[in-house]
Amino acid sequence: MELKNAIYKRRSIRKYAQAQIPLEHIEKMIESAQMAPSWKNSQTARFYVAHTEKAIEEMRDCLASFNKERTENVGAFIVTTVVKGISGYVNDQPTHLGNGFECFDNGLSVQNLLLTATELGYGSLIMGLYKPEKIKELFQIPTTEEVVVVIALGKADVNPDTPPRLPLDQILTIK
Repeated sequence: MELKNAIYKRRSIRKYAQAQIPLEHIEKMIESAQMAPSWKNSQTARFYVAHTEKAIEEMRDCLASFNKERTENVGAFIVTTVVKGISGYVNDQPTHLGNGFECFDNGLSVQNLLLTATELGYGSLIMGLYKPEKIKELFQIPTTEEVVVVIALGKADVNPDTPPRLPLDQILTIK
């Protein structure tokens, strides 16, 4: 699949068909995520994967109720974290964005991961409502890291239309 096709094809999937995701596909997604740029090449993104049936159910218990319903039959969850206090800092002083670069760098990694998932034939859903302390406990995530997003992955059981996008003249300024 060409990059442009993956960009235009990727959608938020809220209904999944029963299917497993081979570990080698998960590894390809994470390897793609690793290739994303980051502040001073700090590479602060970390990834935790719920792949077994038990871990997937434990992860679903960490989600808001509506996302728990939307993630029935997923093949895996990927939790992304960032190592705090590195990205966006110069001499231990944050830039004007504070810790915003941590999430920006994480977003770059997540986009690579999602495009690779699309290329491999998987649907995904990025979720921001979850119980972070429960997730940290489940994966034994160190206190030096912060949970950013939870991504559901699996075989889509729906084919949603492209949501409308703003016209360029509303988002683009050229001088």
